[in-house]
Parts: sequence; C-alpha cells; structure tokens
Amino acid sequence: MELHVVINGRKDLAGQLYQQLRAAIETGRLAAGTQLPPSRLLAEQLGISRKTISDTYSQLTYENFLTGVTGKGTYVNARPAKIQRKQSHSELASSEVIESWRNLPVFLRHPTLQGSLRYDFIGGATSKGQFPQDDWRRCTSHALRQIAGSKGFYSLPEGLPALRNAIARHIAFSRGVNCQDEDVVVCNGAQQALDLIGRVLIRPGSLVAMEDPGYPPARLLFGSHGATVVGVPVDAEGIQVDLIPHGTRLIYVTPSHQFPLGMPMSQARRVALLARAHELGAIIIEDDYDSEFRYEGRPTDSLQSMDERGIVAYVGTFSKTLLPELRLGYTILPPAILEAVIRAKQLTDLHTSTLPQWALAKFIAEGCLLKHIRRCHTIYAGRRERILARIAGDLAPWLEAVPTTAGFHMVVLCKVPIDIPLVIELAKKVEVGLYAIDSFYYQQAPRAGLFFGFGAIETLDIDTAMDRLRDILQQVS
Repeated sequence: MELHVVINGRKDLAGQLYQQLRAAIETGRLAAGTQLPPSRLLAEQLGISRKTISDTYSQLTYENFLTGVTGKGTYVNARPAKIQRKQSHSELASSEVIESWRNLPVFLRHPTLQGSLRYDFIGGATSKGQFPQDDWRRCTSHALRQIAGSKGFYSLPEGLPALRNAIARHIAFSRGVNCQDEDVVVCNGAQQALDLIGRVLIRPGSLVAMEDPGYPPARLLFGSHGATVVGVPVDAEGIQVDLIPHGTRLIYVTPSHQFPLGMPMSQARRVALLARAHELGAIIIEDDYDSEFRYEGRPTDSLQSMDERGIVAYVGTFSKTLLPELRLGYTILPPAILEAVIRAKQLTDLHTSTLPQWALAKFIAEGCLLKHIRRCHTIYAGRRERILARIAGDLAPWLEAVPTTAGFHMVVLCKVPIDIPLVIELAKKVEVGLYAIDSFYYQQAPRAGLFFGFGAIETLDIDTAMDRLRDILQQVS
C-alpha cells in the first residue's frame, strides 16, 4: 500500500514532502510506530530523487518526529502529550494590559505561501524574481568572512561603520539627505526606527499628529507607548499643517509619497510644516519608504534636506528596494535625539544582526543596490502604466486613480457606489487579491476605494486580474 503524499509541480519538493509528513504525524493520520516506506520506494512512487526523501527523513528524525532503527527502517515516533496550561490571562495582575494588546487590530500582514492568491495586488511586497540572488550570495560570503575574522564580541547598537557609511553615501546621492555617518542608526526595518523614536519622545498622554488617512502600524505603535494620536486630514498638497494641534510633540508624515493616497507634499506645505514643528518644539518623522521609484516630474527634496533647525528624523527601509524578509532599515537622526535613540536601541536588542549588515554594506558599496533599483524602476513603471491604462479604459465607469508619481502602489477611488467588501470577497474566489482603503482612515470619514500594490504581481498577470475585476464590477453594479 502506497503512502498518501501529493507532490504539485517541481518546486520545493523537499518542502512539500516535509510539510505533508509532519502534518500527517501531528494530526495522528500517521500513528506512532507506523513504518514509513524506504527512501528508494517512496522516491519511485513520487517521481522525485531518493536524496530528497532521505534529507526529509533526516530532518524529521532530527526534530524527533521519526526514528531510524538500524536494519529495520524508519518509524513514526510517539508524540508527547500536550500540556494543558489552564490559567487564563484574565487571572493575571496584568490582565488589562494583556487584553489591550490582544485587541489591537492586525494591519498589512502578508499571507503565507499557502494562503497567497494567484493575482495579488498586496502592498509592500516585491517580486522575488527581481532580487539579484547571485550578487547577494557573493556579498553574504564576504559577510561570513568578516564575521570569521572578528573577535566574537557584541557589535555597536548604532550599526556597523561600513554600513552606516554606505547608507549615508547612498541617500545623499539618491535623496539629497544631508547627513554624516555618525547620524545613521541601523534598525530592524523602519518599524523599529519608529519604535525607538517613539520610546524617547513619548510619555502617556503625549500628543502625536499623523496624516489621516495614514499608516496604521505607526499609529498603533505610537498608541502602544501611551500617546494620544490625532489624525490630521490631508488634501492635494499633503497634511493640513494649520490643523496640527497645540501640544503636539511628534509629527509623522510621508511627504514624498503620501501613504496611502500617493500625492507628494507641496513645497509650500513642507515649509509650513517645518515652521509649525519648530513653533511646537516637536520632532517630525519623515517616513521615506519607497520614493526611490519615481516616474513623473522632477525629484522632490527630502524634508530632512530642508531642515535647518535639527527637527526632522528621516526614516528609510530596504524592505521595498530589496526584500521584506531582510528586515533592515535605518534612521537619520537630529543631534537632539541621536544619543537617546542609540541608548534605546542598545536596551531593546543590543544591535541588529551583523551578517546582513556586512552583506548590505558590500552590496551598496559595489553599486549593486543602485543597479537593482534601476532595473526594478523599469519593471514597476510598466506595471503602473498598465494599471493606469485599464483604470482609464474599461474600468473608468467605476473607478478613478489618485494622481501619484512615485512608489509601487496606487489608490483608486470609486466614482459610483460600490460594495467594496463584496467585490473583495468575489475577487478572492477568482484568485485576485484586492484591498480596501477604509482601514487607513482614523478620525476622518473614509472614502470608498481600492489599494493596488504592483510590486509583487507579475506584469503579464495584470490584464488577467483587471479582466476579472471588471467582470465582478459588472456583476455587482
């Protein structure tokens, strides 16, 4: 009798086999003591190499799911009984705090491989196929050599000097940011940079002003530090500066590519924002998350480059230009808060892992990052144009695009009443991932529309996905 295992396609064969065998053992379908087929027989059954079978058996044996008996074969191990920990969080003295964290909404979480859709317009994700694997592998080998030659001590909380230098040079060249190596703090993604700045500036009850609509993870993060977050409406020029309330000590903005609507902040509004922050004694966080990709018009200055008083903390990330899994970001800090943030970083996690730091420093210094950005720019520009053409074409009766010149997402607004949740649900059934924009609004009345990320969807898939969206809109109209 053959073991029931189903292999789809030719990708990640070992991963498919591992997941199915482990699931079968954990659910009890393969009971303790069951003998598995010899690797040779299972390889013949599944049409894959014997080495793949042997490697999977070895991994499961290492994890104590299987056991090998010399001369007899491979058997399923008995699983230890799960310990039932009966105490509820409500019985703890900190139950109120725990409950507040449990009740936080989940925003912008990426799906697992098993849960992803065929045509997904998810934001913040990039095409894995564009990543320069060979260049990165070579830079990682360099990083391993650097670590092998080190003394094995903990590293600097602010980051490796080589990477801080590479970042300072890169953003001075690409974004006109005015900084020196010592102004740079390397973080585990932009989210940690926001957390560190919040830690040193926010106390319970502190006022934090944010664009509304805006970036929900930042709002929730500042709120977790005890801040009172105020949503400030935006217009075609960006955040409405005159509505930032008195007493505000931190202002979070996305001036180069407003999140999520996409318009850049005007020059006049930037000048007004800097003046207002100085008047309040507030620090501005400039989240410049994806402005490397610009398609129209002249590049705009970063807000930080206009700052003459040392009140702008510039935050950037490599998640959008390289891979989200890297979890590497940085912040360029004004002198007033630099030392405090470095102390907070050391207290929080000592330092960011040095292996990817060494690799990224080499990657930037050799010009690989700029080359990769140029290559992706061409690809994203094509995807953007295709989506805009469809929105202005056969989807025009229902939708209109918000003008945007940068990044790799756009927002489209509804021109007629549309049941957006229903459209999203129907789209899932035909393997199209769509996302509403209403969750990005905080205190302002939400507008009906959709968020189109085009970093992860393949160019040739866009028309197919748009055809299915058009059919759905015709159906629900």
